[in-house]
Amino acid sequence: MSNRSLIPEFLLLAFADTQELQLLHFWLFLGIYLAAFLGNGLIVTAVACDHCLHTPMYFFLLSLSLLDPGSISTTVPKAMANSLWDTRAISYAGCAAQVFFFPFLISSEYSLLTVMAYDRYVAICKPLHYGTLLGSRACVHMAAAAWGSGFLYAVLHTANTFSIPLCQGNALDQFFCEIPQILKLSCSDAYLREAGLLVVSGCLAFGCFVFIVLSYVQIFRVVLRIPSEQGRHKVFSTCLPHLAVVSLFLSTSAFAYLKPPSISSPFLDLLVAVLYTVLPPTFNPSSTA
Repeated sequence: MSNRSLIPEFLLLAFADTQELQLLHFWLFLGIYLAAFLGNGLIVTAVACDHCLHTPMYFFLLSLSLLDPGSISTTVPKAMANSLWDTRAISYAGCAAQVFFFPFLISSEYSLLTVMAYDRYVAICKPLHYGTLLGSRACVHMAAAAWGSGFLYAVLHTANTFSIPLCQGNALDQFFCEIPQILKLSCSDAYLREAGLLVVSGCLAFGCFVFIVLSYVQIFRVVLRIPSEQGRHKVFSTCLPHLAVVSLFLSTSAFAYLKPPSISSPFLDLLVAVLYTVLPPTFNPSSTA
């Protein structure tokens, strides 16, 4: 963290130039933030209080609903405060906290979404083995692995990012401390180490996506053989929304990090970042319940 003495704070990207539009963004984000907390809070309460919901599927949903408020709380409150007080500043420590907690929570969520796809695959394609493959101990281990992998991922990225010398100012072209935006401030080739880690992370994320897709291909093959239309509809109603959330998160984040520089702009980067940081935690409760 040698950069701390040189850069006491960072400047985030403002949502608008006028105070009126800043206040509009504040109220919009406040509504989304409260909706995310309310939806996830209701799921946590329902699963914790209803013994009928003490099943593997709802256990993973409970874990996801604990992560969602954390991930949206990492970025949105600071953006709301900056809009309300018409400022762009975030402290060095606050930026470091965002760099750690956002990857930790988001990667843990994505790992849980992958595990939930496996849960649906076993429940639909191998129902006779469901109790064996997804016992209470196995569920705890898979959830712990999701949280643990997210923690390790965040530690590696945070340590790498803030060990790189920064000498290109302190202004970030994003509404939160995003790692690629911090790397743009680097003044040495040391950023290639973090960029390589980002590439490896992208490959792992793509591997999880392939696993999810293959799981749902097997699920749909089984579902299409169900003679009852009501039975097919019931299965699709639990699977398709989950797949939609995964697709939304991956497509927007992949576009954010892999889009050609020729089409990059501050407004487009800001819009895509809002899509993959704010919407998934808000939509997860309604789509996976």
